[in-house]
Amino acid sequence: MKNYFDLTGQVAVVTGCSTGLGVQMAKALANQGANIVCLARRKNLIDEVAAELTRTYGVKAIGVPCDITDTEKVVEAIDVVMKEFGRIDILVNNAGTGAVAPAEQITDEQFANEMNIDLFGSFKMAREVVNKAMIPAGYGRIINIASMYGLVGNKIAPAAPYHAAKGGVVNLTRALAAEWGDKGITVNSICPGYFETPLTKETLETEFFQNYARTMIPLGRYGKEGELDTAAIFLSSSASSYVNGLILPVDGGYTSL
Repeated sequence: MKNYFDLTGQVAVVTGCSTGLGVQMAKALANQGANIVCLARRKNLIDEVAAELTRTYGVKAIGVPCDITDTEKVVEAIDVVMKEFGRIDILVNNAGTGAVAPAEQITDEQFANEMNIDLFGSFKMAREVVNKAMIPAGYGRIINIASMYGLVGNKIAPAAPYHAAKGGVVNLTRALAAEWGDKGITVNSICPGYFETPLTKETLETEFFQNYARTMIPLGRYGKEGELDTAAIFLSSSASSYVNGLILPVDGGYTSL
């Protein structure tokens, strides 16, 4: 019997893999047998995550510190991964940030920072991984983590730079899918809705946001830990070879309204 989602022996690089959704997706891929590269800026955190993955799932996991806005650091980080593993099968571009303020108060620096991390950083990672690992291998799975806010606006938390950057990630996904599809590389995007993470927990637990969820999300609640896992596994699978350029909202139905 075939296990369509077996990732044994494959190597997955997950950016923003120090907390939150990045760690959750890394665990999901490790659970399917993938070796994991935890990539983020804070070495102490990624080393802790890597140790936990190895201990819990029996896979090889390493932490590689990297600022994805720095091209030289991206080049160095991918060189480290290739020296260690000799391959990269899966890239999850998850690193991101979010400036929340009325658009008329957003500074140039805030807008530029959002673009540099969420959009340009994702491109830099994809470019380097494709050149060093995926084109030579004739195979790859790239998953860009955008947001439901890359598909729609919102009236509860003004965040124009975030919307712009994640909207850019959505169409960057389509552009790269079109360019790299004939090289054996698929590029898809997940657009998460509201998920509880260390960064969002305090806000999401307020009565105001709870009422908002019941009104605006068809499922009437926020996403729980683990509810993004299957989307990441599906798009990482070698069996999903004809899924390319997909923009997949995992948002409880928020963008269906």
